Amino acid sequence: MRTGKVATAVATASVSVALLAGCGGDSGDEGKPFEGQSADDIAAKAVEATRQAKSMHVKGDTRLEDGSSVTIDVSVDQEKNCQGTVGAGGTEADVRHTEATLYLRGDEQYWENALKQQPDAAQKMAPKLQDKWVKMPANDATTAGVCDKQGLVAAMDEDESERRGMKRGSTTDVDGEQALELTKDASGGEKLTLYVATEGEPYILKTTTEGGKNPGSVTFSEYGEKVNPEQPPADETVDMKDLAGRQQT
Repeated sequence: MRTGKVATAVATASVSVALLAGCGGDSGDEGKPFEGQSADDIAAKAVEATRQAKSMHVKGDTRLEDGSSVTIDVSVDQEKNCQGTVGAGGTEADVRHTEATLYLRGDEQYWENALKQQPDAAQKMAPKLQDKWVKMPANDATTAGVCDKQGLVAAMDEDESERRGMKRGSTTDVDGEQALELTKDASGGEKLTLYVATEGEPYILKTTTEGGKNPGSVTFSEYGEKVNPEQPPADETVDMKDLAGRQQT
């Protein structure tokens, strides 16, 4: 049962569609920061620094082709510990991943939306899932990646064609940190912008996609901060696998 489809869409659409692993051939700006370095070199260093970071906070939203939006606001580390919220279709759920288990907590509307491809199941199960921490099946591929930091970064580098042709822009402020803009006009009318930290490690601080079918933006912060989600209380937890089994009997 693909109950994690909505949550997975948040992780994948907010990152792989809206973000850049970016690089390009422009080395035009001879001034600081990154003096003498091409957009290709800067972006490659940004992706690698972000990949090596032990943890980060990811917050953003992306509009899908059907007009709906997905959102993500989670802290995640390399061990897949994470906590925060994910949302889609105007609904939102809390998410935690700890001790190799993913838990989601949403209201009845969230679960009705998540199960809308299975209306009978939604009608029966949504009321039982609302406001509970729902333990997702360990082998449910649809939930994979929601709290996968390295997977999120890998998604940015999935399409090598997006890694060429970017240009250096100006420096700007991203939530109090200085960043260098790298931009690209992509096919489909999108303008893609990657913001790279100019002080300390060259982390990715923000990405935006303007125009096209999937506009959106994602910010990255709190690099290296500890992520320590608590396991939900047993009396507030529902096992999706067990509940689905009982529904079928």
